Amino acid sequence: MTHPIRALDDQDEPALLRDQFRQLLRYRGLLATGVLVGLLGGGYLAFAGEDTYAATGEVLVRTATADPFATGASADKGINIGSERQTAVSDTVGTLAARTLAPHGDKVSSRDLLAGLQVTNPPNTLTLRFTYTGSTPEEARARAEALAGAYLANRKQLTEDSIENMANGYRAQLKPLEEKRDQLEEQIGSSTADDITSARANLIVSISGLSQKISELKALDATPGYLTKKPVAPVKPTGAGLPLLLGLGGVVGLALGLLLSWVRLVFDPTVRSTHELVRSLGAPLLGTLPKERATATALLAIGRGGSRLAEEYRAVAFRLAYDPAFAENRRLLVTAPRGDNSAAAAAAANVAAAFAEMGRDVLLVEADLRTPSLARELGPAVSEPRPRWASDDKRGWPAGSRTNVDVPGSGAFALVAGDQVDNVPRALTSAPVGRIVAEADAPGAVVVVLAPPVLSYADAVALLDRVGGVMIVCDPREVHRSDLERIREVVGAAGGHLLGVLLHPGPTRRARKERRKHQKSTGRRDDGGGGRGPEPEGEGRPEITGDPAETMGLRTFTVPPTRR
Repeated sequence: MTHPIRALDDQDEPALLRDQFRQLLRYRGLLATGVLVGLLGGGYLAFAGEDTYAATGEVLVRTATADPFATGASADKGINIGSERQTAVSDTVGTLAARTLAPHGDKVSSRDLLAGLQVTNPPNTLTLRFTYTGSTPEEARARAEALAGAYLANRKQLTEDSIENMANGYRAQLKPLEEKRDQLEEQIGSSTADDITSARANLIVSISGLSQKISELKALDATPGYLTKKPVAPVKPTGAGLPLLLGLGGVVGLALGLLLSWVRLVFDPTVRSTHELVRSLGAPLLGTLPKERATATALLAIGRGGSRLAEEYRAVAFRLAYDPAFAENRRLLVTAPRGDNSAAAAAAANVAAAFAEMGRDVLLVEADLRTPSLARELGPAVSEPRPRWASDDKRGWPAGSRTNVDVPGSGAFALVAGDQVDNVPRALTSAPVGRIVAEADAPGAVVVVLAPPVLSYADAVALLDRVGGVMIVCDPREVHRSDLERIREVVGAAGGHLLGVLLHPGPTRRARKERRKHQKSTGRRDDGGGGRGPEPEGEGRPEITGDPAETMGLRTFTVPPTRR
């Protein structure tokens, strides 16, 4: 049983996101196309790309120290590892490495050599990781080792140059002190003044300090670091393999498919969800008919045992029976938006049978006077005897007599079958039609009127002032939002009331094939234009005669019959 749907609140963001995601999944073809394109792209990159190999060497950076085994604060704390990483990728290191590789037959420029180098620093360490990507395993290993060695050589040279510069500075300070000391020693030989002796002692202390600093600089261990991990030739090429590239391609392709689906969704004129359908039509959802693999030619589902379709029609009938707007006048107009009216015909017949099961006196009126076929579609269920409650011979449908439709195990309802006429608007607005529809005023009586598609002809509009309640039967995948909005405006302007909408799934290929066979055997033609078949020939515009009251206000809707 179908329950009434709850309108989504504009602030209910999770519900809106779920609804939008379900709408995107409607376009499975675009999603599959995007995933296929992504997989093809990943496969192309996996097979068309050149293989590259990466070799990695690690260097532990250290600073010059006098006693590497001393306890306490380490001098390595003063190393700026970020600056060292920039030095490792400098042109100086590249030039030294290129010079080292040249004697071994690998002549490469400094710029090209540095293009394949990547130097990283693991967190909280004084380690530099030299990773070189080359076209062969041996090339990657040799160049990574040459670059790491060039960095260590350059850093050692810089340290030694710094020590030598500092020692030269101390020597420059020491030379004038030694000269002054020699002068004071000459003066001490000619004089025994205490001030000269004191000055000489001070100079000796300064000279000793500078000499000690020079000695300490010469004693420093200038080792710049250690190659803790020697680069080795890689066995497998680097980069993403085929499985990873296919996975990434599938993810990117899925994102592309979702983007294409979103673009298609934005420009899709059809109804994208039941919430949007209800909002556009301004009427509740009465039910959604399930797909049933039964005989496609059987119009009545009620009467077949174990039919899910019959249960859905019963649920729709119960909802209408307890609808205050319908219970007030018990008149129901069933129609489709446009196109094929077969689903509306099936809905009208089955809802009428469901009301008959409830014990109501039901009259089904076929107001399709252009291509009437309901009696032929019902087939053997139609019989000649009239129902007991419709025995007044004066109440005649202008196009034919009233028949009885037997529903196995459910009872029966009366059928007023349509007939082709020259002037459809005049026939629909005539006084006999008013008397037929007025039978719903009897206690326990229900009148169901089947009208042609409301947007294809004005026939449904001609009946709205007499019937009032309208049920729209449509396929949500084919109806447009603009059609639903126009139906709401037309019904409201004509004084009608939309009781709800009944959704039906589109026919399967097998069902369409069986239906064409059935129509061919019965002689009915279905050209997809709302069931529009051959119409009776007429001579131009028919003249409206008779009592003007019988045509009411529908003279403006009168159109000449089409000559087929």
